[in-house]
Amino acid sequence: MRRREFIAALGSVAWPLAARAQHAGKVARIGYLGFGAALAWAPRVESMRAGLRDLGYSEGKNIAIEFRWAETVSQLRDMADDLVRMNVDVIFATSSTEVEAARQATNTIPIVFATHADPVGTKHVTSLPRPGGNITGLTMVLTDVTIKELEILKEALPQATRIGVLWSPTMASHTLVLQAIHTTALKLGLELRLVPARTAEEFDGAFARMVREGVDGALIISSALTRGQYELLAHLALKHRLPSMFGTKDNVQAGGLMSYAPDLYDLTRRAATYIDNILKGAKPADLPVQQPTKFELVINLKTAKALGMAIPESFLLRADEVIE
Repeated sequence: MRRREFIAALGSVAWPLAARAQHAGKVARIGYLGFGAALAWAPRVESMRAGLRDLGYSEGKNIAIEFRWAETVSQLRDMADDLVRMNVDVIFATSSTEVEAARQATNTIPIVFATHADPVGTKHVTSLPRPGGNITGLTMVLTDVTIKELEILKEALPQATRIGVLWSPTMASHTLVLQAIHTTALKLGLELRLVPARTAEEFDGAFARMVREGVDGALIISSALTRGQYELLAHLALKHRLPSMFGTKDNVQAGGLMSYAPDLYDLTRRAATYIDNILKGAKPADLPVQQPTKFELVINLKTAKALGMAIPESFLLRADEVIE
């Protein structure tokens, strides 16, 4: 069995409710293109399933979900090609990384995203109000969010002069983010040290490099890669004693210091409405891209104490959630 066939098989085993049996009436097929370990994404998958259930869909009755999980970015295209050969009715590709692979595989099958970093900047859509083409969904406005993350990190570390930035060269949206935060860093009087990581195996070395370069804290730019490595990143930040800002609440619940981000579970659940509209005949080009409506600042006070940080009460009062 070839590697990609083995991974595809794992996807179907991991999610047994993606029924393949034929039932009376049409069963719409949704292709789920995932990046990373299936189990790490289980809560997000459940958010999408919940959104579909709310709209009257039931797996095995009127929909079937075909999961394809890629371990690396290079494998995503093969997974996307598999879904295209199956002629699924719609492809769900949550972020810009998965969307790019799906875009290269088809310009006819509708593609829906839920947490795209910058759909206009990556040219996956023409504009937010008028996406054009076969791609639409919801954006997490990563560039704007990351700018705010840097500002909050500076507030938490008022004496900081040098911040390490962990980013991934395999994520097209990160280049756009880096350009934007450079301007913000200058205004804040910060020097940025950019440290790339293409795989999770490079994370430990990346943190070690930031320490060698004398950074006062770290900004972890959110990506499909980092969102699947919550516990590892939290562990490494504490191991290297780097106060770190993360891109999801999950990172903080796993032991990271803080995060500022939209509710990614809410965005994923809302993406089900796009799938519903498309299955009912709507064209992606006519469905405007939506933006987040809720942002959360989450702080892990236990981690702050472990790092020897004294976070002011006034700063804690601004948090939407404090983990103790």
